Amino acid sequence: MEIILGKTAGFCKGIKLALDTVSKELDRVDSIECLGDLLHNDQVIARLKEKGLKIIENIRDAKEKVIIRAHGVKKDIYEYAEKNNIELIDCTCPKLLKIHELAEKLSQENYYVVLIGEKSHVEVQGTISFCKNGEIIENLEELKTKIDYLNTKEKIAVLTQTTYNLQKFLEIENFLKKNLKPNLKIYNSICNATEIRQEETKNISKNVDYMIIIGGRKSANTNRLYEIARENCKRTIKIEEVSELYNQNLEQINKVGIMAGASTSQKSIEEVIEYLKERE
Repeated sequence: MEIILGKTAGFCKGIKLALDTVSKELDRVDSIECLGDLLHNDQVIARLKEKGLKIIENIRDAKEKVIIRAHGVKKDIYEYAEKNNIELIDCTCPKLLKIHELAEKLSQENYYVVLIGEKSHVEVQGTISFCKNGEIIENLEELKTKIDYLNTKEKIAVLTQTTYNLQKFLEIENFLKKNLKPNLKIYNSICNATEIRQEETKNISKNVDYMIIIGGRKSANTNRLYEIARENCKRTIKIEEVSELYNQNLEQINKVGIMAGASTSQKSIEEVIEYLKERE
């Protein structure tokens, strides 16, 4: 069995930075609070909890210091912390912080901000909170139902969730350019690392018999990888840990592709590879 591992599989720079920051903090103190899960990986979160990380869901439960997760938070969290003398250790991805700044700047310039992404995702909720006027639109189908309303606006700026499907964004961009009358600015704010990872997933999945996507169930970028792989390889599975492969029929498979989301540890990837080699 030939195993093809994506070169971009595993932690992205933003996640690595967040983990390094939290690890250094836990080396200095016995415990520290984090507002929501630091990243979308239950196994990594469990290990951090063993070292003293405590997850809280409301900023009002914070004491003197709290970590901001890699996916960012809403603007009012920063405002509350400042008013109540709560120190924030901001582990928001640096690229996402720049998107927050851009969203706020565009809003101040009276652009109606359209954010393309998942309404329920914490990153998306955080970004849109920096806009005084705007809305979240999830896909092309929803956009088509809103086009008449959007054409009543004078200026529109479009941003995207950093882990959005690139191909779907390009379809949306094309539709907007053809159908929107207002002054229009479109920003492809999909993370470069996400774009490269999606492209590599596409290429690998076209050339294997079986495709394994490793990542957390709540991970948006992992879900995008799974969607892309499924388009090219019908025998694609998404797993969070190696045990989910134990009951899979891997007979008569000559070539397996592996890709992992941005919150997936090297340990999880290595466990999958080791298991596949044992099955040969």
